[in-house]
Amino acid sequence: MGPENQSRVSEFFLLGLPMRPGQQRGFFTLFLGMYLTTVLGNLLIILLIKLDSRLHTPMYFFLSHLAFSDISLSSVTVPKMLTNMRIQQQSISYVGCIAQMYFFMFFGGLDNFLLAVMAYDRYVAICHPLHYTTIMREGLCVLLVAGSWIVSFVNALLHTLLLVRLSFCADNTITHFFCDLTVFLRLSCSDISLNDLVIFTEGGIFLFLPLGVVLGSYVRIVMIILRVPSTKRLFKAFSTCGSHLLVVFLYYGTLAGVYLFSSAWDSKDIIASVMYTVVSPMLNPFIYSLRNTDIKQALEMCIRRVNICKWQSLNPLIAVRSK
Repeated sequence: MGPENQSRVSEFFLLGLPMRPGQQRGFFTLFLGMYLTTVLGNLLIILLIKLDSRLHTPMYFFLSHLAFSDISLSSVTVPKMLTNMRIQQQSISYVGCIAQMYFFMFFGGLDNFLLAVMAYDRYVAICHPLHYTTIMREGLCVLLVAGSWIVSFVNALLHTLLLVRLSFCADNTITHFFCDLTVFLRLSCSDISLNDLVIFTEGGIFLFLPLGVVLGSYVRIVMIILRVPSTKRLFKAFSTCGSHLLVVFLYYGTLAGVYLFSSAWDSKDIIASVMYTVVSPMLNPFIYSLRNTDIKQALEMCIRRVNICKWQSLNPLIAVRSK
C-alpha cells in the first residue's frame, strides 16, 4: 500500500478480556483486589527487607528488586484494563500504546534477568557455601542488578524504536487487554520483517540466555546433591531454592504458553497473559513469605514495633484519663 493510501492511526481499541457484559462488575472487583494485593504484598516485602538488617543479604537484595519489578509490570497493564472495564471505553492513544509496550517489555525483561541472577545466587549458596560471602560480594550484586536494568532498558528501547517507524492503516483493533508487541505488529501495513528478525534473534537471545543460566544453575545444584545424597542436604536445598524454583516455573510456564506453544492468538492466550501479568506478580510475595522463616520473623518484629508504638502513644492518654 502506497503512502497516499495510508492514514495515520491516532488511537487503538482494546477488545479486553473475553467476558459477557454482565460479568464486567465481578471481574472488575476480582482484578482490582488482585492488583491491590500485588502492590501491597510486594511493597511489604520491600519494606521488610529495608527495615530488618538480617535481610541485608544478596538474596533479599535481589528479591527487593524483583518485588519492585512485579509492581511495575502489573501497573503497566492492570490500571488501564480496570479503567476500560469501569467506564466501558476501550480506546488507547497511539503514544499511550507505544509507552505501554515499552514499559511492559522493560519490566518483563527485568523480571527475566533478575530470576537468572537469583538462580546464580542460589547456585553459589549451595555449591560453594564456604566462599559465598567472598563470591557474592556487594560490588558484584550491584553490578548484576545494574546490568539487568541496563540490558532490559536497551532491549525495550530497541523494539520501541523499530515500532515507531511502522505505519498503521484502517485496522486499529487490538484483540487483547493491553498493547502486546506480537498482536500490535499484525495491525501494521508496513514491512515488519526487520521487527520479526529482531524478535527472533535479539529477543530470543535475551530470553533463552537467562533461562539457560537458571537451568544450568539448577542442573549443577542437582549434580552436587546427588554426589553425596542425604535427607538433610536435600531438605536444605529445597528450603533454599524451593521458592525461587516455583516462581521460575510460574513465570516461564505461562510465558511459554503464550509465545511458544500457541498457533493463533485466542482466549486461551489472553488467560495465560493474565497469569504472568496479574497472577504471578501477586503470588510472588506469598511464595517467598510462606516458607521463608527470615521474612516471617521480620514481619513479626515489624508488627511488634507497630504495637509498641501504638501502646506508647496511648499511654499518655490513659494516664490523663485515670487522673
